[in-house]
Amino acid sequence: MEAAAEARDAEALVEVFAEDFAGPGNMDRDQFRRYVALIWLRNREVGVTLGPLEVELVGERARVNFTAATAGGDGFLPDSAQVYQVRTGWRLEGDDWKLISAEWEESL
Repeated sequence: MEAAAEARDAEALVEVFAEDFAGPGNMDRDQFRRYVALIWLRNREVGVTLGPLEVELVGERARVNFTAATAGGDGFLPDSAQVYQVRTGWRLEGDDWKLISAEWEESL
């Protein structure tokens, strides 16, 4: 995911998403891909810094919670910044973990 984000490749970014992924407002995989592509179109520079991961494994599922500090803009200094609390759900499919859910809310 990190390499896809750095390359600004929204299609590659959602490859780790399960087919039945559900985000905020029942956002599906394709809607998330378009959402991220729009953010990249609006901001020439986008930065994301993740806080520590809280991982809870339950059989073939996992919950991963973390903070994400984001910044974006068109120049050297960001035009906008925000910190989010992120909650994700994962499912083991074969040998790969797939993202099945994600929710985030502003924390500042």
